[in-house]
Amino acid sequence: MIKTFLILTSLQILLYCSQQIILVVSDDFHTSKALLECYEDDKKMCGTFEVNLGKNGLGWGLSEVTLTQKPYDPQKHEGDKKAPAGIFRLTSVFGDKPHLSLNMPYIHNEDMICVDDTHSKYYNTIISMPQIKPQSFEKMSRDDHQYELGIVVAHNEQGIKGAGSCIFLHVQRSEGAPTAGCTSMKLQEIQDIAKWLDAKKSPLLIQIPRSSAKEVKKLFPQLKNSKLLN
Repeated sequence: MIKTFLILTSLQILLYCSQQIILVVSDDFHTSKALLECYEDDKKMCGTFEVNLGKNGLGWGLSEVTLTQKPYDPQKHEGDKKAPAGIFRLTSVFGDKPHLSLNMPYIHNEDMICVDDTHSKYYNTIISMPQIKPQSFEKMSRDDHQYELGIVVAHNEQGIKGAGSCIFLHVQRSEGAPTAGCTSMKLQEIQDIAKWLDAKKSPLLIQIPRSSAKEVKKLFPQLKNSKLLN
């Protein structure tokens, strides 16, 4: 009983303290396309625009709140080229510029890596290159423009091996190109979102297939006017 009470209390704190929500809704688990909207309290803060998901769509990730899942729903795991479905905190912004004036913690990409080696103690963390290199990692400073600016999604914070790593919102590789498991969009769109985000407003990413729309609308009444949930 005490454990249940604590879980419900934590859920209420999460739901009510979040003033900023990025809502991403796809038609189903299998599409690599979705629509995105931004909300502050119950006010829509941006237009509705198309974003790119993983090449293989969505899979349920390790979410702050566990939404209703069917037995045959896909689950997120390392290397599956699926973006995580669920509700996740947004913790920081990263980019190529040494400094940016933002209301979020900022990570300069230079010399930083994100570790996707499931055998490494640094799995699913962004770090400076350690003395002993992980067997597999992503350089945050890239030759292409995809990590010119991005936002860290707090998926699998416990670093559970094989549950998925290095999940970001970032710049699209090209128009309409799917990702390896992140959510991508145009540079101007992510610039606008990064400028808007404020760590003090406990920003969340809610990324779901349309089949979960009714449940999310009930949990987050501030999203009642979103056409993506109707």
